[in-house]
Amino acid sequence: MNAYNGIPATELGDVTWQKSRRSNSIGNCVEMARLSDGSIAVRNSRFPDGPALIYTQAEINALILGAKDGDFDNLLG
Repeated sequence: MNAYNGIPATELGDVTWQKSRRSNSIGNCVEMARLSDGSIAVRNSRFPDGPALIYTQAEINALILGAKDGDFDNLLG
């Protein structure tokens, strides 16, 4: 499979989507899945059949570690 940015999430096959424990009951959350090539797919849980964005492991590391460091605290509502 050649995953690309904007690929329909349904075309990614049998992947295991994971969302944050902080997700609310109406599904407002981002979900992530590890793909067979080691990249990470990201989708909007409200539109599970919609497009998925594909990131490298290094890009996801930078995002998660930056969030842990507070780099995005200014975006909290």
